[in-house]
Amino acid sequence: MTTGLHPGGPPQDPRPTGNQLLPRQGRVGHEELPADDRTRSSVITARAAASFDPVGRSVATARSFVRDTLQGWGFADIVDDAVVLTSELVTNAVVHAGTSADVLCLRSDDGVRIEVADRYPEREIPLQGNALNMGNPDREGGRGLQLCAALADRWGVEYTPTNKQVWFQLGLPERAVGTRTAGPALPSHLLPLADGRVRVAVIQIDRTGAINAWNEDAEELFGYSAEQVIGKPLTDLAAWPHTPGTSTGIVEALQLSRWEGTYGLRGAHGRVTPVYASHLRVRDTGGEPSTVCLLVRDHERAVLQTPLRVSATDTTTSSEGHASDPFEVFIGSPAPDDLDGLLQRTVERARDMLDGDSAFLLLATDDETELEVRASTGLPSARQRFARVPVEAGTGRYGSARMPAVHEDLTAVPGAVPLLSGTGMRSVVTVPLKVEGRLTGSLGVAAESPSRYSNEEALRLQFAADRIALAVESARLGELERLRRGSLSFLVEASDLLAGTLDRDQTLALMAQMTVPTLATWCAVYTIADQASDPYLSYVLHEDEERIDGLKALLSKIAPPDPVPTPGARVWAAPAEAAHQAALRTSMRSLGLNEPATVSSGVGTTLATAGAVGGETVVLPLVARNRVIGMLTLGKPTDEHFRQEILELAEDLSRRAALALDNARLYSERTAISQSLQRSLLPPELPHIDGVEVEVIYRAAGEGNEVGGDFYDLFPIRDGAYGFAIGDVCGTGPEAAAVTGLARHALRLLAREGYDGPAVLDRLNSAILDEGARSRFLTLLYGELWPQEDGSALLKVVCAGHPLPLRLRQDGTVEPAAEPQPLLGVMDDLELYEQTVILDPGDVLLCVTDGVTERREGTRMLGDDGLADVLTTCTGLTAGAVAARIMRAVERFASDAPSDDMAILAMRVPGLQKD
Repeated sequence: MTTGLHPGGPPQDPRPTGNQLLPRQGRVGHEELPADDRTRSSVITARAAASFDPVGRSVATARSFVRDTLQGWGFADIVDDAVVLTSELVTNAVVHAGTSADVLCLRSDDGVRIEVADRYPEREIPLQGNALNMGNPDREGGRGLQLCAALADRWGVEYTPTNKQVWFQLGLPERAVGTRTAGPALPSHLLPLADGRVRVAVIQIDRTGAINAWNEDAEELFGYSAEQVIGKPLTDLAAWPHTPGTSTGIVEALQLSRWEGTYGLRGAHGRVTPVYASHLRVRDTGGEPSTVCLLVRDHERAVLQTPLRVSATDTTTSSEGHASDPFEVFIGSPAPDDLDGLLQRTVERARDMLDGDSAFLLLATDDETELEVRASTGLPSARQRFARVPVEAGTGRYGSARMPAVHEDLTAVPGAVPLLSGTGMRSVVTVPLKVEGRLTGSLGVAAESPSRYSNEEALRLQFAADRIALAVESARLGELERLRRGSLSFLVEASDLLAGTLDRDQTLALMAQMTVPTLATWCAVYTIADQASDPYLSYVLHEDEERIDGLKALLSKIAPPDPVPTPGARVWAAPAEAAHQAALRTSMRSLGLNEPATVSSGVGTTLATAGAVGGETVVLPLVARNRVIGMLTLGKPTDEHFRQEILELAEDLSRRAALALDNARLYSERTAISQSLQRSLLPPELPHIDGVEVEVIYRAAGEGNEVGGDFYDLFPIRDGAYGFAIGDVCGTGPEAAAVTGLARHALRLLAREGYDGPAVLDRLNSAILDEGARSRFLTLLYGELWPQEDGSALLKVVCAGHPLPLRLRQDGTVEPAAEPQPLLGVMDDLELYEQTVILDPGDVLLCVTDGVTERREGTRMLGDDGLADVLTTCTGLTAGAVAARIMRAVERFASDAPSDDMAILAMRVPGLQKD
């Protein structure tokens, strides 16, 4: 690296003149100004330049160079932004472009301009007018221009035939910066500038938040008289910006004993005046609390800004003899109120404090046996968040976690710090985070060169770790408490959802949908039918629907995980390995290194699938009733890991899901048995009868989980004679099914033995009564049918307690076709008789069960009369059309689903039909 410092005077411009620029040159920035105007908009008073070799170490060296230069110039206010931007731009040059980098710092009276040039002008950046896609801001690289756009006052890109130069300019704050500690004596011309008289508004707020005092300076600053604002809430005037890094609002700020900060007040002119405020909460002699607010214009904050007040037990003394808080010195103020922000700022400050290339922080799990990666900077393993490292000493374990440790060269002790394996880091210093003697985490700083750190750096880092350990642990416990409350709510909701269904497929879908994306990026559920069966891939889900097919194809090609009943999550490496191999083969084919790719679109699909499955994959057993019924597989994308709390939550979910899945399986088996038995109680098909149309509609109520209830039958007795029946057994379940099966088969057997209708029903009644306690009463309509040569049909029917059959004549009249008689299964001696009915051509005989006539809507019931009214509209329709119209009328009669089985048997003697 070469550097040069040239104080004073305008330097020579090292860049080529306009005649040397390529025709394709482009500039990108906030302002399209000529290069000379942008560069020399003010007098340059100092200049510093340095060149950096194309190695990773150069990034840290460039940061130090810019930091030292700006601090030497007295520009501490913009050091952080300048260092961040320089770091990103130098990284682009020495890491991504692979060339050396030239850094030039120019000081002027109104700010600093920093230029970073590399030797790779071919990597052209689109013009601002084009659609500019900066990429994902969360990715590892490519954020330099985004940061320039966000942080710099002006920035741009310029090309020459041999160089590409990115520049940015940072202006000095318009206001004088207030101090937190006493400063040295200054000449009058260096004192903070105030616009005329400094006005300090004094406002007093009562316990309700209403203004009860408003001084003359407040009137001058904001334009309201005291009479206009007394009694009004301060919140009506305040424009509270919610200071970044804090969650305090104005109501909360007024309740604090002391508070200092920036917000705005809306004046009488309607504009918001930025103010710096100091609040002090007091009480009067009567004990009534109020808050006194001192406010000045924001750029005059030095009038009010005071040093932090810290306890004597938590202070150190600076070289000037003034008290300061080591926590704030290390973390900065305000400290982030979220754990992730606190940890990320910690690793960044630790890296800068020891001038390292990378830093990392791990937090201990509840049992303190493992450490989880929670924050890192400067490492390609930044994506390894939540990776777990064992604590106890041993080969390949994190043995230095409980004590400070310095490793001068990691190549001599491989595995000493597993997180740094393969990162190029050579030396590292690690220190523990401890609270009351307990290990709560570990903080480390690493460098690419060996022998960078000694015990002195370890002591400095340990001091910083001791300052932040309690704050980190407090934030961690707060996050853990929030996570546990969320976990309880999640499990309660999951239990309700799983308990709300007994359908196996729906249960599988719910299991996957509850885990993706809440717990994992993708999920696969394997099921095991019985102990002799292999696991079967039953359901696959990914948060990106376009990845599901590729993921399913990948998992189908690898052996399923072993069904181990041991509780807890275990890592399954097969999906990531298979995805890696598939991506490698696809890449080779696309490069022509192997057989040619047959489907070009498969390249992107395979690579995307590999990225989606390349992270940590865990398997949780689904154990119900002491048997493994499946496995729940959860996965993360490339290099991502599960945190321990998520795995514990997934384990709780897997136990609930396993029981729900087993209940659904048992219910499905029972339903299948019931439906099979129900089908066996109904005729497989209806015989064809010459001269008579026959149609049957059967609707089972509920979800088909019980058998019994209504039944029907139509069967040949002998040549030219047919028997038909429609009945309803009291109740459902096995007992009702037994009576149903007995009735249907007894009717066929007795009818074919030559018994007439009353004799058939009398013997069936005796058989039902012989069942004893298992017997059920039965309503039954039984009849025999003889088609006649003249086109009519002769019927002989017996109606034993059943809804009467209705006869529809061609003229539209409807009348009962039988008389009611006693039902079966109640009395021993029955006096049954059969009635003869002649169906003329065009006549219809309608037979139904009570599920049709007893269809209800509130207090209304369809009834026999309602059924007859519907039947009168069916004149001239075929038997199928009659049955369909009756069913539609029944379904439309009530909005609720039917609560009883329904059977409709329609027989019609063909005749003339209406047009």
